[in-house]
Amino acid sequence: MARLVVNTQNTLFADTLRRTLGKDGDFTVYTVDRPGDVLAEINRVAAEIVLLEVTAYTPWKLSERLALRGSIRKADPHCKIVFLVDEKIDAKIAEEVKEAKLMGLIDQFIFSSISASYLAALMETL
Repeated sequence: MARLVVNTQNTLFADTLRRTLGKDGDFTVYTVDRPGDVLAEINRVAAEIVLLEVTAYTPWKLSERLALRGSIRKADPHCKIVFLVDEKIDAKIAEEVKEAKLMGLIDQFIFSSISASYLAALMETL
């Protein structure tokens, strides 16, 4: 069972992701409310994957997520980093997240509009 840390802007959304990935996928999911606590939680649970929401608001902006990504890579270069973005709310941010993937800065990105079963299947392939 893979260990996955989730950090989103909305606690209810994080809980939904936790239940979805726990039910539809083979994951133990840990949710973190504050971005500043993500690295400590990754280290504490020896997470294999981290799922980080990217929005237009601090502290979930792409630049801040990329800085966190750098810290995660230093602490554990094998931890997979996945960015989650709502492509319908902000197409520009979605495009920038896609560019981060193309540049090899993150392992994967997903749009929040995907189905629960596809999310679980995609995460299992990391």
